[in-house]
Amino acid sequence: MNQIGVIGMAVMGRNLALNIADHNYQVAIYNRTTKVTDEITKEFPILKGYQNLEDFVSSLEKPRKIILMVKAGEPVDLVLDQLTKLVEAGDIIMDGGNSNFHDTKRRYEAMAALKINYLGVGISGGEEGARFGPAIMPGGSATTYKQVAPILEAIAAKVDNRPCVSYIGDNGAGHYVKMVHNGIEYADMQIIAESYSLLKHLGKLDNEALAQVYDNWNQGELQSYLIEITAKIFQRKEADGYLVDKVLDKAAQKGTGLWTVASSLDQAVNASMIAEAVYARIMSSQKDLRVAASQLLENKETSITLPDNFVELVRQALYVAKIISYAQGFDLLTSAAKAHNWELNLSEIALNFRGGCIIRAKFLNRIAEAYLDDANLKNLILAPTFLETLNDYLPALRTIVSLGALSGISLPVFSNALSYFDGLTTANSNANLIQAQRDFFGAHTVERNDMPGVYHYEWE
Repeated sequence: MNQIGVIGMAVMGRNLALNIADHNYQVAIYNRTTKVTDEITKEFPILKGYQNLEDFVSSLEKPRKIILMVKAGEPVDLVLDQLTKLVEAGDIIMDGGNSNFHDTKRRYEAMAALKINYLGVGISGGEEGARFGPAIMPGGSATTYKQVAPILEAIAAKVDNRPCVSYIGDNGAGHYVKMVHNGIEYADMQIIAESYSLLKHLGKLDNEALAQVYDNWNQGELQSYLIEITAKIFQRKEADGYLVDKVLDKAAQKGTGLWTVASSLDQAVNASMIAEAVYARIMSSQKDLRVAASQLLENKETSITLPDNFVELVRQALYVAKIISYAQGFDLLTSAAKAHNWELNLSEIALNFRGGCIIRAKFLNRIAEAYLDDANLKNLILAPTFLETLNDYLPALRTIVSLGALSGISLPVFSNALSYFDGLTTANSNANLIQAQRDFFGAHTVERNDMPGVYHYEWE
């Protein structure tokens, strides 16, 4: 009998199945297109392929353990509809795709009614992570997780001998944390791209110099997977030049960033850096409009002199922006835990993010320590471990945002990081005027700072 089955043999599903087989588990595979199954089992005999779903399910030892690696949305529901006719009470189905957590919650309840155990399992790391060790975020019943924990811990990435997987929380929590991971990823990628704009267009660094800069940064406190691959991207050459210069400046997206922003609005949490990163991708997709606007509208630049330590200032600004983007993401997780009655261990989540996933970075150790020291931390920016860095590096962020504005370089996420920080550290804001305006035109009432209660005034 096979110990586990994987449905969906696109790259992620195939690589995950091979990863599981590498750890001495007997793995059954099934794909809707039987030709794909045949090709994979021929190339990788370690996997046992099945032509129909009935034989696939029958080949699994009980309680059956099945991982779905199919496209999020309706395809998951279609597969579940077929599976529920074949599996039994007590069997375990895990959705390893990028499903919306609302869908996961709905499916969890539907499966529970049939006494089928259901886990929404966020998996991050791309093709390489799936094959050799991803970060894994399982949500659902803790009892169900314990039954599959040995498999998931075996295949997960390892950092300091610790698997990058742990039980995240109840129904929907796993996919929610994966969604926020992707939201942070959007912001992280955008601030790196903005640093590239500054270094290339203001600093006049060529690709060889850019590769060296990012490689140097990856040796220090900015060490991360995204900085590492950025350095490698600038080194890739073709016969007639560097590949990066031939890549069209239109960035696609699959929706998880948008879901993160929507959730932040639902929960009234400021995740504006993530939102700006999503909008930046939308702006990038409007290539024709941008080209036309660049020819018709004047972009008046101011003549500026760069400081001698310009590259270092960009590095410091990038680090500060990175801290703030993670602060927004973890703030969203804190709010979601209350909204959905999840007991999220933010320290463990930060530790899980250290390996396998796309946002893995050295400074996640500091985030883990911050939440270990204070599980009720109101905002990551307030953590003692980051206060000194923020105070030291904030002038660099102010300088970089100013230089970008004066030189006509769009820095939406850098600028937002600064606005967020300044807003968070403003004890007395301008919202008193907004409250007065709302009361003026709509009788929405105001609160006062000199006495309790709610009031309406005739302002004219």
